[in-house]
Amino acid sequence: MVLAFDGGRSHRLLVIPALFDEAGKMRRQTVEVMHRLNLSGIDSFLPDLPGCNESRQPLDKQSLAGWRNSAQAAADEFGATCVLTLRAGALLAPAQLPGWKYAPLTGPKALRALMMAQSISAKEAGRASEEDQGLDSLAAAGRIDGVRLAGWHIGAELFSGLEQAVALPDSQQAIIDQDDIGGSGLWMRAEPGENPEQADALAAIIAIGLIGR
Repeated sequence: MVLAFDGGRSHRLLVIPALFDEAGKMRRQTVEVMHRLNLSGIDSFLPDLPGCNESRQPLDKQSLAGWRNSAQAAADEFGATCVLTLRAGALLAPAQLPGWKYAPLTGPKALRALMMAQSISAKEAGRASEEDQGLDSLAAAGRIDGVRLAGWHIGAELFSGLEQAVALPDSQQAIIDQDDIGGSGLWMRAEPGENPEQADALAAIIAIGLIGR
């Protein structure tokens, strides 16, 4: 499945979403940015990663390499001329495409946030001992058998890949920091949300970069 604004125009932006819990928190904001880009004459495409959103594939069977291959396949399918990644989505960007990385996140930091959420949730619910739900114990389980973190069943192959994952250093994508957008990141909120001013700012950076307005 893909959410697309496709007018057959010359600028065709592949959008790679944030991962895991942050994907849900930022979904509405991502669509708002795409809508603004559409009004500026820029096509955009937001595909579902295998195992995520509407995909019928199991998440625990996915790998970082598989997700990267899927991102490249989407770029080829839609004739992408540039790419925008959000947060840990930067780990999947086709290196040859020019574009932007919005507030990029490394794999280890993405995993740590999930493990901390899982540890806190389990302890508060009294479901496991402190030892069983410590970050080291969760990481060890993740590497061997995979692990369920904050509702996400991450297989061993994906877990191990994310543990070492950083954005490709030879990519052509510029970094957009949150300070460039203003305010605090929406991924920090407890619930999904949107911010029109931030959506305007992010879309403007991309539109100016592509067509000068």
